[in-house]
Amino acid sequence: MEIFASLAQPTRLEAFRLLARYLPYGLPAGDVARLLAVPHNTMSTHLSQLERAGLLTSRREGRSIIYAAKSGKVGSLFEIMLGEMRPDRGDDFPRRRPTDESKGYDVLILCSGNSARSIMAEAILNREGAGRFRAHSAGSSPQTRPHPLAVELLSDLGYDTADLRPKSWTQFAGKRSKAMDFVVTVCDAAAGEECPSWSGHPLQAHWGIPDPAEVKGTKDVQRAAFLAAYRRLAARLTAFVNLPVETSDLAKLKRDFAAIGRMEGATEATKFAEVI
Repeated sequence: MEIFASLAQPTRLEAFRLLARYLPYGLPAGDVARLLAVPHNTMSTHLSQLERAGLLTSRREGRSIIYAAKSGKVGSLFEIMLGEMRPDRGDDFPRRRPTDESKGYDVLILCSGNSARSIMAEAILNREGAGRFRAHSAGSSPQTRPHPLAVELLSDLGYDTADLRPKSWTQFAGKRSKAMDFVVTVCDAAAGEECPSWSGHPLQAHWGIPDPAEVKGTKDVQRAAFLAAYRRLAARLTAFVNLPVETSDLAKLKRDFAAIGRMEGATEATKFAEVI
């Protein structure tokens, strides 16, 4: 009863689902709060409740408290949930980091204006995938500056936004450009355009989510739209950094890469998109 009561609260359920993706190592409490866009103090209360219910363990590493999900405690009922969220159950699954930085993967994230969704995705992936993934973003018709509400949200969540700027995707096109390993479109407009030729023969997928910049209304309504876009991007990129890229065969990697785009909040165009 205590387990079900703890997971009945939406934020605690999302926190447990997130930590299940990072078995067995877990995440610092601050990272959980940031990825779910919940104030740190509020998230600490939720994590403590989950720990009291026996769903999490905690340990201290330096100045951080690391929380990890306890899959054994919840039994077979939640094994089904964990199986859906973890494409590979191998012991080496979470966050493998290459020892040589040159072995990292370059990921290009595209959106027509490169001012909101792709900018946020670049910031998220460069932090979550640091040491393993290097994120870049660009657009077919880049704006002159990032959207102010995207910058405001990222700053409030502790991201360094100083170097974020819209860029043309032509900077990454052609044989002389830096080779990309993955190319992701996060808006339907960019996915529908004729893309340049990318160096390196990258895997390509469409992860379309609604454009928060198109939402009208008060500032609070607009901020809520950007927060929703951030949460959807964070969920997708969390799943992405946990893909067993180093060990998957190409066919499975293509399927898993494409499937990420069909997570909650996907646009209709994404549901029918296929990885290239």
